[in-house]
Amino acid sequence: MYILAALYHFTPFDDPDGLRPALKALCAEHGITGSLLIAREGINGTIAGPRAGIDAVLAHIRALPGCAALDWKEATSDHPPFARMKVRLKREIVTMGQPQVDPQAGTGHYVEPQDWNDLIRSPDVVVIDTRNDYEVAIGTFEGAIDPETASFRDFPAWWEANRERFHNKRVAMFCTGGIRCEKSTNYLLGEGVEDVYHLKGGILRYLEEMPAEDSTWQGECFVFDNRVSVGHGLVEGPHALCHGCRRPILPKDMTRPEYEAGVSCHHCIDETSPEDKARFRERQKQITLARARGQEHLAG
Repeated sequence: MYILAALYHFTPFDDPDGLRPALKALCAEHGITGSLLIAREGINGTIAGPRAGIDAVLAHIRALPGCAALDWKEATSDHPPFARMKVRLKREIVTMGQPQVDPQAGTGHYVEPQDWNDLIRSPDVVVIDTRNDYEVAIGTFEGAIDPETASFRDFPAWWEANRERFHNKRVAMFCTGGIRCEKSTNYLLGEGVEDVYHLKGGILRYLEEMPAEDSTWQGECFVFDNRVSVGHGLVEGPHALCHGCRRPILPKDMTRPEYEAGVSCHHCIDETSPEDKARFRERQKQITLARARGQEHLAG
């Protein structure tokens, strides 16, 4: 059994690169895999491994400057969720490309999962999904607006083009675990929107705490590990990942003529060049050979 811990925390780090060696060493010592992003604005990531190892890494992060209040969400998996451990230095721990945005200066009103349904059903509330288009495609809240953005960087431009649609409305926003809403709600406050709300703990906490019979969630929630998607109770969903484009696909999609394991699916068949596909085929060949030897290929 593998424990997964999804975490983020905004706090100023004077020397984020200096934090990486100790984190990498600790993760290696305890057999922890996953990804941690460190920037001057804080830390973000998902890690997986044995209980003792997860506890050791979380204790280390909580001891970092300003991280005593670190919060995280846990889940379990029967198979390794990640192939390796990455600890990366980034400009932002979630990339929005808006230097003036500072969640530490203020965010929207947090809404607990048990209060979310009443809020989003209010006639004066508009509900906005801040995730990327491929995430929204497999599940979202009833009545939510999909900005159809390819990346979080696109959200400010979408808002500028659509803001008049939401005049005199309260704005409720949500994302997978809450981190994108920390920035998007601060952004809207800076744009003069007074009544801004966001789902505390994100979709994952809602799915964990809200009974399916009382839920306003429709579909599955995309997650950034080998589970690919989860449903209510954080039960692993039916989706797999196309390793050509990193989009979620269903088992039935693997029977389509556009699908080739590790190379393409119906989403990306026309998006990559013959040279790309040849490279992907070679990668898939190496993954298959590694598995035949009982090894785990880094890309697989």
